[in-house]
Amino acid sequence: MNTSKSASAPEQILLRLDWQVIRHLDGLLQGDYRSLFYGYGVDFADLREYQPEDDIRYIDWNVTARMNSPYVRQYHEEREIAAWFLLDLTPSVDFGTAQSQMLKRNVLIDFVATLARLLTRHGNRVGAIFYGNQIDKVISARGGKLQVLRLINDLLAQPPLEKAPFTNLAPLLEAGLHSIKRRSLVFVISDFISIPGWEKPLSLLNQRHEVLAIRLWDRREVELPDIGLIVMEDAETGEQLHVDTRDRKFRQRFNEAAQRREALLSDSFKHAGVDALSLSTDEDIVRAIARFATLRQQRRR
Repeated sequence: MNTSKSASAPEQILLRLDWQVIRHLDGLLQGDYRSLFYGYGVDFADLREYQPEDDIRYIDWNVTARMNSPYVRQYHEEREIAAWFLLDLTPSVDFGTAQSQMLKRNVLIDFVATLARLLTRHGNRVGAIFYGNQIDKVISARGGKLQVLRLINDLLAQPPLEKAPFTNLAPLLEAGLHSIKRRSLVFVISDFISIPGWEKPLSLLNQRHEVLAIRLWDRREVELPDIGLIVMEDAETGEQLHVDTRDRKFRQRFNEAAQRREALLSDSFKHAGVDALSLSTDEDIVRAIARFATLRQQRRR
């Protein structure tokens, strides 16, 4: 399909996604996007005692402590959803392999544009918080196609960061806690390569909002092929290490370390009560989102 030469880069990206991603998702999900996100644009209504079938995410822990019995918050559901994207734009998101021809940053942009488009075309509002070494930008939640184009444009304009000390995701999550006042749908999009300490603010964020973790990754971060002598560089700090990938034991240790990281990450999401979607640089985004929607639909039954 040809695009107009006069179209801006954000318009070209959105047009590509409309044809290659959103059109296919419409067919697969048949317009039922509540299987992807529960659709909560909600206001607090009342408190009542916890019952066995209640969702534990709605337990009000302050009231529970005072009453010595678990209480849950009840909400009125509204038609409009307010959604926020908490975006990790630290140096490690600019990693990608030649085979995939995609950086994690590219996957992030495509995912944000796709979900923003799906949400806004049904009358919902979307906003975003950009995080590099600090909170770089807060984009207030608004609706419409122009808001989607603004998100894409601002992401394209965000320059890759120079190498820096290890990422700390806690400030991004804390910014979400302080900036998002009304109960919202929150997408935390990151590779979650971070020093410890982000788990607690993620859990707190999930107590106030419906939070989905979108974990970006590249296959070469978990699998090391036998390709001889190479230079490995830390995506965050720039530190380099010469390694011989022909060493089978080294490849095994690398894979085992990656598996331990995966297990710890899964445990962190589980303890926070947050559903997580893994998005690889070499995976079709339509299949990934459809798979995630099916998983969430099954968990609601």
